[in-house]
Amino acid sequence: MTPPGTFRSLDQQRVAAARLWAASRFPYLASALFATRLLPVDRPGLVAVDESWRMFVDPGLVLAWRAEQLGSVLVHHAGHLLRDHAGRARALGVGEDAAGRWTLAADAEINDDLVSANLSFPSQPVLPSSLGCAPGRFAEEYFRAIASRESDCDCGGGGHGHRRPWEPGGPPGLDRDAAGLLRCQVASEVLEACRGLQPGTVPLGLRRWAEDLLGVRVDWRRVLAAEIRRGVAAVAGAVDYSYRRPSRRASVLPDVVLPTMQRPVPELAVVVDTSGSMNEALLGEALAQVEGLVRTLGVGQRRLAVLPCDASAHAVQRVTAARQVQLLGGGGTRMGEGIEAARRLRPAPSVVVVLTDGFTPWPAEAPRGLRVVVGLLRDGALRPPAWARVVRIADAA
Repeated sequence: MTPPGTFRSLDQQRVAAARLWAASRFPYLASALFATRLLPVDRPGLVAVDESWRMFVDPGLVLAWRAEQLGSVLVHHAGHLLRDHAGRARALGVGEDAAGRWTLAADAEINDDLVSANLSFPSQPVLPSSLGCAPGRFAEEYFRAIASRESDCDCGGGGHGHRRPWEPGGPPGLDRDAAGLLRCQVASEVLEACRGLQPGTVPLGLRRWAEDLLGVRVDWRRVLAAEIRRGVAAVAGAVDYSYRRPSRRASVLPDVVLPTMQRPVPELAVVVDTSGSMNEALLGEALAQVEGLVRTLGVGQRRLAVLPCDASAHAVQRVTAARQVQLLGGGGTRMGEGIEAARRLRPAPSVVVVLTDGFTPWPAEAPRGLRVVVGLLRDGALRPPAWARVVRIADAA
């Protein structure tokens, strides 16, 4: 093998165009994209990264791919480095014989967050559905789920921690300390983008990674209050006609019944997980959060709609205090049933809060017309869907 950099070089104009395309689509990843050093390698069809933030690329691919294709591949491989898939593989004890299977799992974790960005990969990307798995999980979960599968997939040592023959030599990359500082910088930029961009613009998995890396602790009631304010803003300008009250202009046309104008008021509903996995401590915490909602959000005058839910949703309870809630259930878990029952309420809520331990399947698609805030009461829960706003109450407690 010819060492990197000793034969035909990469087309730097194409590399620059790919970086610019990727950074314009993901500005909060720009530091990682420009820190990754691209090097030519005499391996036809190869694209891989090592743990020093060096990306080895067949120069023929750079010439063949469009800027958006090379940029998409760059974003993907930066994901391996940011999420420290090599370190996580070592912690899990992934040997050389399982490196290909781990790479599949790690690819699915990254690409799952990039689906909504409509990237232009040169080949079909590995997704959770490709592995027969549900979306929104971690690489460790996918790895265990495909235990019987063999794969020669290889994104390099930066993806699984095993050094490859093409990695030694060439210009140096980042050392471990510099890589750690870069991850923190990117995590900070991701969280800054979460505060400054529209909700849902930053992929959920990236936001969670940034929060976990920087040890963010969230005041979940402030997050919920912000969601309710968005709900208020969504309907603040919406007016409709109503005949419930006479119009102030009725005296002008005594023979005509004139309607009055009204503004809808956003409603709030709470789905409480009462499945068998919710022990007494978690149920008590859920009730405490319901009481906090009543007090903090001032919904007591209108009564708060609470729906206990295990495998199915139980009858809605409209309460002014948490002590009035009857926690019915104790069976399986399907929080989607509770969300759907809340959606059918009249008046329909604009925001639904789900208080759960997180061990539940979720609907594949977001409920229409609802903002969903998931309050996770337990550490180690399964990942909620990307369409929900997630607050880890367990971390904030």
